[in-house]
Amino acid sequence: MIRVLLAEDMHLVRGALVALLGLEPDIDVVADVGSGEEVVPAALASVPDVAVLDIELPGVDGLSLATELHRLLPECRVLVVTSFGRPANVRRAFAARASGFMLKDAPPHQLADAIRKVAAGERVIDPQLAAAALEVVESPLNERELDVLRRFAEGADIEQIARERFLSVGTVRNYLTAIVTKLHARNRLHAVRIATDAGWL
Repeated sequence: MIRVLLAEDMHLVRGALVALLGLEPDIDVVADVGSGEEVVPAALASVPDVAVLDIELPGVDGLSLATELHRLLPECRVLVVTSFGRPANVRRAFAARASGFMLKDAPPHQLADAIRKVAAGERVIDPQLAAAALEVVESPLNERELDVLRRFAEGADIEQIARERFLSVGTVRNYLTAIVTKLHARNRLHAVRIATDAGWL
């Protein structure tokens, strides 16, 4: 039997997945949780072969948990599932030592097959997602611009960024204007979204 931990914050979805996987003769859901904070204690208590983690769990996200589970339970494989097939997320998932990456709208039998493959030591990824992830687009921003945008994305205002980086307020404004222009963004928040989706931040 393949022992599975399932982490999904939407109760109906989690219940449906537990029920569907329960119909598989070789899969046993030994734990199911609804938040990131519950994953590690549940994994240590149940010692699953495969942890199926939603990438956007409340509390601690699935990618951080993939890294933590690899450190604490190296024999436990991680299959990341998400509603958003962004290439940057695929690259981040494998960098976090995940063994698989699937979209949530995949048919249920594909999830069961993916669990079996991951448990057997294989890597699983949707072919279209794999192709998109390999098409890495270089950032048009230089290191200083990326640094300024990263701090802005974290919630720092222009004055704070200027103080931290020993720059004038006008220079920081100029950097943000250049960033918006280079990314063909509508505004600063749109620039943050573009850079995040591309995996540059």
